[in-house]
Amino acid sequence: MLNDELAEIFGPDGPLARQLPGYVPRAAQLELAQVIRTTLDGGGVLIAEAGTGTGKTWAYLVPAFLSGSKVLVSTGTRTLQDQLFRRDIPRLRAALALPADVALLKGRGNYVCHYHLERLEQDERGLKSRDEIDQLRAIRRFARESDCGDRADLPAVPETADIWSRVTSTRENCLGQDCPHVRDCFVLKARRHAQDADVVVVNHALFMADLALREEGITDLLPETQLVVFDEAHQLPDTATRFLGQSLSLHQILDCARQAEAAGLAHARETVRWSDLCQALDAAARGLRLASAPVGRLPGGRATFEQIPEADAFDQSLDRLMQALDGLAESLGTQEERHPDLAAAARTARDLRARLWQWAHPVRGGDAVGQGAVPADGVAPDGSGPQAGGEADHQAAVRWVEHSAHSVRLQRAPLSVARIFSGFRRPGQSWVLASATLSVRGDFQHFQRQLGLGDAETRIWASPFDYPAQGLLYVPQGLPWPSDPGFTDAFARALLPLVDACAGGVLVLCTTLRAVDRVADALLRGMLASDRPVMRQGEASRGVLLERFRAAGNAVLVGSTSFWEGIDVPGDALTLVAIDKLPFAPPDDPVLEARLNVCRAEGGNPFMEYQLPQAALLLKQGAGRLIRSETDWGVLVVGDGRLVDKPYGRLLWQGLPPFARTRDAGVALDFLANPPESAAGWLPLATESRTS
Repeated sequence: MLNDELAEIFGPDGPLARQLPGYVPRAAQLELAQVIRTTLDGGGVLIAEAGTGTGKTWAYLVPAFLSGSKVLVSTGTRTLQDQLFRRDIPRLRAALALPADVALLKGRGNYVCHYHLERLEQDERGLKSRDEIDQLRAIRRFARESDCGDRADLPAVPETADIWSRVTSTRENCLGQDCPHVRDCFVLKARRHAQDADVVVVNHALFMADLALREEGITDLLPETQLVVFDEAHQLPDTATRFLGQSLSLHQILDCARQAEAAGLAHARETVRWSDLCQALDAAARGLRLASAPVGRLPGGRATFEQIPEADAFDQSLDRLMQALDGLAESLGTQEERHPDLAAAARTARDLRARLWQWAHPVRGGDAVGQGAVPADGVAPDGSGPQAGGEADHQAAVRWVEHSAHSVRLQRAPLSVARIFSGFRRPGQSWVLASATLSVRGDFQHFQRQLGLGDAETRIWASPFDYPAQGLLYVPQGLPWPSDPGFTDAFARALLPLVDACAGGVLVLCTTLRAVDRVADALLRGMLASDRPVMRQGEASRGVLLERFRAAGNAVLVGSTSFWEGIDVPGDALTLVAIDKLPFAPPDDPVLEARLNVCRAEGGNPFMEYQLPQAALLLKQGAGRLIRSETDWGVLVVGDGRLVDKPYGRLLWQGLPPFARTRDAGVALDFLANPPESAAGWLPLATESRTS
């Protein structure tokens, strides 16, 4: 009965066809919707790989709306979250004539805080430039007129503007019910709406933040729902690792000192020598920065806890910092009832103290609670420390130091998020995890292992696009191996004739930021006679660069990691995608290194079980930028000959969309010059013999 209703809705004469311009019925879309409905009815878990163009958004939204159940939809980014809430859901709700109440919920840092906005207005030294004066005026007007206070609704103030951090709240400096503006609080309004709504749209970062808070016993962020849909689910393992770990910077400690001094002098001047305490904390933080300077001279500017150079000096500085933070937190605790600002400063100091203690333990060479090792519950001896990312066993986490010219950061991450993530699902709750890139040649084991979802149902719905006719995979011959110092310049030279032959836009995806600059510079030198714009990551925000790229129609955009996914440029504005190297994760990444060591210690093959599947999924993401609709066409260039010449290369290119394939530059140039109606006659990839 229900499948009949879904068939009618997705059919050629159904409400979607009548209401949505350009809607085309797809058998895969209907089948995906039916399987999702079955998953919801049975309280199961579905991992669904739905190829580009399948229409997975409608496929999960329609059964979610029809179910009458409370539904949580989690997206990969805030941009997709806004698109879903402001464009896709209103269209669907109108097409189905359903009165469902839908709420948009983001992290508190996305909402203007009336209290902190008022404080900034009263701080004569709070603004750093003329631009910030204008921005503050715009934010004040926005706060008066907005119903939701979501800063995404104020594009006049850039998302990256520093002023946002001073007019929004954090969990530590929020005054809660003591705030004089609590009745008008945008965060509380959004959370109350989410509790009452039928459908709640969040993002993965907020979902993981909620998961981390639940590990600490805090359960009032996200509502309980019958169905959770994770769109762009391939991002979940990395997002979970980030949010279930910890990050603590010296900037945060210095900000805490400034906050405490200002609050103390304003509201408890005669009781404590605030300046002495805060100067001691400032000096201790700067001492740790000096002690960690040798880390900055290492490759990547980072070192695991066990590999920190001059470890004794570092440990002594870390101990002095904890003592200074102890003193400040204790003094704030004696005065916090005198004013909300003192209470907020006390919460911040205690939170930083607990996180610093957790990062520092177990101590170097210590293995007993008496020496300060973390007890099994992960709580400091004074009871102040919540569980560190939910991991009681410190062998299951890795910690490291990052040192750069402007910051020192202490990082900690769980080696596995599987137990925590899968354990978050309550009995009978249905989960749907959807993306175009979840399997490696149809095998979901890597993704399932990462999230602890070994018992989930897995299904694949192929893209409806005619990839052999619409696209060509070209792997140039004769380029050096990627490890060769001359590879990047040779790759850029190989691209130049293809860029010249391409009338549309060109997206070049690099595996490192250094390569972005080298490729962009080489293309600029080779295109001196051309007025074609060449853009590169870092010149402007990602969103601004993409807007310029789409508007130009024939621009060249060179980017790294953040440009490998989430870019949708249909039509001739993108007809050439070039990837410099196979996207293997850098071996000096502390989390990756630790995970590979664990795999090796357990008798596994780290390359085949972890590195290769990760690279395959990311390569598929990058290749997916090329064909976004039935009328798109173009060439995908992969400059890394290992795709063809190494035995594992077959595993990688067979996981890509089934483009026609060639190693002949002339074939690729001809394809670009003559957009084909059918590419059935293009040449297959031929393996060129070479030695590494």
